[in-house]
This record gives sequence, C-alpha cells and structure tokens, in this order.
Amino acid sequence: MIFNRLILIFFLTSLSTSLNAQNYSEKQKQLEFQRKKLHEEIKQINSLLFLNTKKEKSLISQTEDLSIKISVRMKLIATNNEQANILQNQINVNEREISNLRNDLKTLKNDYAKMIQNSYQSKSSKSRLMFIFSSENFSQAYKRLQYLKQYSEFRINQGEKIVEKAKAIQETTNILKNQRNKKKIIANDNMQIKEILEKEKKFQNENLLSLKKKGISLASEIKKKQQRSASIDREIDRLIKEAIAESNKNKDPLSNEFNLTPELKILSKNFVLNKGKLPWPVEKGIVIQNFGRQPHSIIKTAIIKSNGVTIATVKDASIRAVFDGEVMSVLSFKGSNPTILIRHGNYISTYKNIGKVFVNKGDKIVSKQVIGEAFTHPNSGKTTLQFGIFEGVKPINPKMWIYKM
Repeated sequence: MIFNRLILIFFLTSLSTSLNAQNYSEKQKQLEFQRKKLHEEIKQINSLLFLNTKKEKSLISQTEDLSIKISVRMKLIATNNEQANILQNQINVNEREISNLRNDLKTLKNDYAKMIQNSYQSKSSKSRLMFIFSSENFSQAYKRLQYLKQYSEFRINQGEKIVEKAKAIQETTNILKNQRNKKKIIANDNMQIKEILEKEKKFQNENLLSLKKKGISLASEIKKKQQRSASIDREIDRLIKEAIAESNKNKDPLSNEFNLTPELKILSKNFVLNKGKLPWPVEKGIVIQNFGRQPHSIIKTAIIKSNGVTIATVKDASIRAVFDGEVMSVLSFKGSNPTILIRHGNYISTYKNIGKVFVNKGDKIVSKQVIGEAFTHPNSGKTTLQFGIFEGVKPINPKMWIYKM
C-alpha cells in the first residue's frame, strides 16, 4: 500500500514537472513572438512618424508621437523582463537536473565498477561452468544458467544507463548554455532600450517645458481635436440613422436596424463570416490610437473618445475598402478632410482624413478597391487614417475585425 502511494506521488510529481516545462516553453515562445513584434512596431513608428526629419513638426505633434514610441518601448522592457524571469526559472530547473544526473551517473559508474570487479574475481569462464555443473539437479542447473544470463543482461543494461545519463547531461548542458546566451541577449537588449528610453523621456519633458513657456496648453489642444472629431462622429451618426429610417419607411420608421433586402442580408452575413480576416484599409501601417475611451498618452486626466482606430501610414497611401459594399456617403467639413462611408449590409466602414477621394455616393465597391489617398500633413509630413466599423449605429472595435490589427 505504502509502495503504491510512493509510486503515485512520484508519477504526479513527474507529470507536474513535465507540464510546467511545457507551459514555460509555450510561454517563452509567446513572449519571443511578442518581443519581435514590438521591435518591428518600433521600426514602423520610426519609419512612419520620425523618418522625415526635414519637416517641421509642431511641439505638440512631436510630443504626442514620442509618447507613442515611449509606450511601445516600455511594453518591450516589460516583455523582456518577463522573458528573462522565465528563462531564469528554466535555468534553475536545468541546473538542478544536471546536478541530479551527475549524481546518478556517479552512482551508476561506482556500481558498475564494483560489479565488473566482482565478476572478474569470482565469475571467470571456468568458475561459471563450475557454478552450473555443481548443481544438484537439472532444474537447479537451469536456474543457475538463467541467473548468469540475467546477470549478464543486467551488466549490459547498467552500461546502457551510463551512456544514456551521459547523453542526457550533454543535452541538458547544451540547453542550459542556449538559455544563458538568450538571457544575456535579452539583458543587453533591455540595457540599450532603457538608454534610448531615458533620452526620449528627457526630450519629451523638454518639449512639455517649451510648450508651457510658450503658453500653449496641451490639454486645450486635445480638447479642440476631440471637438472636431465629435462633430464628424455626430454627422456620421445622423447619416446612419437617416439611412436606417429610409430603409424602414414602408415598414417601421422607428426601427434602429436596417431593413435588409435578400441581397443585403447575404452581404451582411458574409461580412460577419469574415470577422478577424478583413484586410487592412492601407497596405502598410501601425495603429497609434485605439478604439474606445482611453486616457491621453501624456495628459492622463484627459479622456479620449475614439469611434475607431488611428493608423499611421506612408505618404499618400492608397486607402482600400475592407469589404464589398456601396458608398453610402462622402462627407466634407470645413477645417477637416473628407470622410468616406461604405455600407456592407447592416455594417458600415468609415474612412476619415482622406487627401484625395476616388469614389462617389452610390458607387458599388469590391474588397481592396482603392477609394482614395490618405492625407499627408504638409508641415509634419505625417500621414494618418482614422478607420471605423459600425453595426447599425453602434461603433465596434475594428481590431476584432481586421486581420492581425
């Protein structure tokens, strides 16, 4: 009974150790992927927001762009720290494993040496024959023969175990060496990132100080931007509600949902089936502002409301429709760049900050069709697109719909 319990405890402990190793390995892969992704994100930020140094950016634009890069660098440091901690745990486990394997190997070698010594002393070929022939009967002779055979197999087995242990030590040592090298690379990476981060934070603080000296309020500028964005959002909301009312004029004019034709029902269903697989509205870009309510990256007390995402992209980037549909409206506002609305059954995609418009209201559109060019600011050289998706009048997070956004 006690023996069975010991066997069970050993099995559960081994299983737990194995599962922990698998979990560590899987987590390590995820973190390495995240680390590479964040490095690539920083490259894109530098390429899209900081490449054109000849352009005169405003202090506000400089400061906001820096905060985006600082935020990504801080995420990268946190990812590196987590990865380093997991590596250290794995290193500790493997160091203990090597120590145990070496102890096992030492014991096996000592036992094997004693066994060989005893074999030479008392089990020469002549003495083995005498051992068999001195049996009292055939049955005893057979048993002694089997014993010698098992003893020989045991020696071979012990020799194989020694080879296996030595091999396991070498393999674990190689893994340990790779883990230590990886940890060293991550530590060096973190050191470089922290040095750059300190410089960027210092530059950002200098910009904020300059703004203060010039009497420019970042909070008031943020408020003005939000007001301009809110006026466009109100117009989009009005147009969607009017379109819903129009579709229901012969049925239920008070409905909050589109009255869909059979064709639009199919289009709407196909749009939903492509959730998470829709193409980006630009070929190259990075999200610099997320969907929903969020604190401003610098003035944390200022709350930003976004009905979509803001994407930084290349100069004069082509804007593409993310799915088949029909141009619902092309909006133009004084002091703002045009906005295009494309309807996909019960869903609507919106494209704000257009430099050039290539479509008109009522045009039939196919997925990835170029509908315009993103606006590039003449002073800063910065090119951005505000992209959104609506289910009826309700704004929904585009990151849930666009592939790997």
